[in-house]
Formats: sequence, C-alpha cells, structure tokens
Amino acid sequence: MITVPEGFGRELGEGAPEWVARLPTLATKACARWQLTPDGPLMHGLCAVVLPVRRADGHPAVLKLTWVDRETEHEPLALRLYDGDGVVRLLGHDAELGALLLERLDQHSLDDEPIELAISVIGGLLRRHRHLRAPDGFRRFQDTLKDHPAVPRTVLDAAREAGTRPMGTSLVNEDLHYRNVLRGDREPWLVIDPKPLSADPEYCVIPLLWNRFGELDGHRGLTDRFRALCDVGELDVAKARDWTLQRAVANWIWCLEEDLPDQAAICAEIARWAVRS
Repeated sequence: MITVPEGFGRELGEGAPEWVARLPTLATKACARWQLTPDGPLMHGLCAVVLPVRRADGHPAVLKLTWVDRETEHEPLALRLYDGDGVVRLLGHDAELGALLLERLDQHSLDDEPIELAISVIGGLLRRHRHLRAPDGFRRFQDTLKDHPAVPRTVLDAAREAGTRPMGTSLVNEDLHYRNVLRGDREPWLVIDPKPLSADPEYCVIPLLWNRFGELDGHRGLTDRFRALCDVGELDVAKARDWTLQRAVANWIWCLEEDLPDQAAICAEIARWAVRS
C-alpha cells in the first residue's frame, strides 16, 4: 500500500519506530474502512504521512496518518470546530488508527506567493477564527523558560515577565505559517495541520516572523511585518509583542540545545527586537 521514506519519524518520541513500522498496515486498514483507492505518491512532514486517495464515489481526498502526541491529539476536534471555515475539511477520523480523511488541496502554498498577499490572507484567517473558543482540556501555554548562558539576563527576564500575562482561551493554531496554508477549490486558501492550543490569538504571530525571515530588511523589516500582521489580523499589539518575545526566547534556547545554530540566530534576533520594541 505505502512505502515509508527512510528516516521518517527519527525526530519523534518514544515508541515512534514501532509506529513507523506499522504505517503500511495502518494505511491498508484505513483504505479498507473508507473504501479508498491510492491516487498519487506518498507525502510526509515531520510527524505524519499523507496519501492522495480517491473515495468510492471518485472524489479526491487525502489520508493522513499522524503520530499522536500532546501537540497533535486534538487536531481532529479542532478541525471539527473550524468546520471548514478557512481550514481543510475533515471528512473522517479513526482514533484507533490515528487516521484522518481530509479534503484534497493543491500543494501550492502561501510560501510561494508575495509576502503582501500572504500576510493579507493569514490576517483574514486570524480575524475569522478569533471568535472560536477552545474546549476545556485543550493544551495550554506553560512558562518553561530556563537559564542559558547564551541568552542575556535582561532578555531572559523580559521574556519571563511577558510569560506571566494572563492567557485567553481562544482556539489558536500554534503552527500557523505560510507553508501550512494551501490553495483550495472550495476557498482560495485553506489552513492545514493545525496544532491547536487554548491561548490568545496573538500567541501565533511568531511563526509568521521566523518563516520567510530572509526576506526581512533587518529590524525595520521585522517591525513592518509585525505591524502588518497585527493590523490585518486585528491583534492586540502589546499582547503580540509579549508572546513573540516569550516564544522567541523559548525557541532560541531549544535551538541551542538541539544544535540548530541558524534557527537559534533567527530567534535571538527576534527576541532582541521584541525587547526593544
């Protein structure tokens, strides 16, 4: 049914090798349950494989088999809450198999579009979704900042203080970025792969800064993109700045620990910008 790419799943948690080994069986079972016919090459991200399929009525869809952890466990529920409003539509879910049946989208993303269009589209999506509330039990923000010799004390203290801001309970996509918004037929652009969180909408700004970071013109460019996102998305500037600072420092430390110097440098620049803004 499927051949899993070599190396897939190496960055996942305990039990991942066994899950990866079972993926061909899981795909076969899911296709049998939903009467699906494979219809294209297997695709994958960091924690899921995606198989284009045809349903029994001939309509295209995709079968997504996801590694279930704290970040992904509520994805099916979040998709039901979004109900296709600017987000890929959930057609079926099998919790036992970790399988989601989703509408099929074009692989052309906002990462391939001019940044002005990308910000306009994502800002509109943020406005549309800000009224949604996360159910009880959804993952919440936790302040886990720790000391690191590479992070200046003034920056770390400012980030810790920012992390004490009372957090809202909106349904937030923690991993909203340009590559996760694809061209669709039902709507021009639809979000995929939500990592749901109960939080402030402003919490999700930073992926839109560190992605396509190379297009920015230094601190002035950071300021311009940040202000554009807050303006189009109708976000609270102070909240957005605080959560951007907190997440920049948290990810800066994580990248240093994972030996990802390029990403660490980007987070460090965003953190220093946020402190001075």
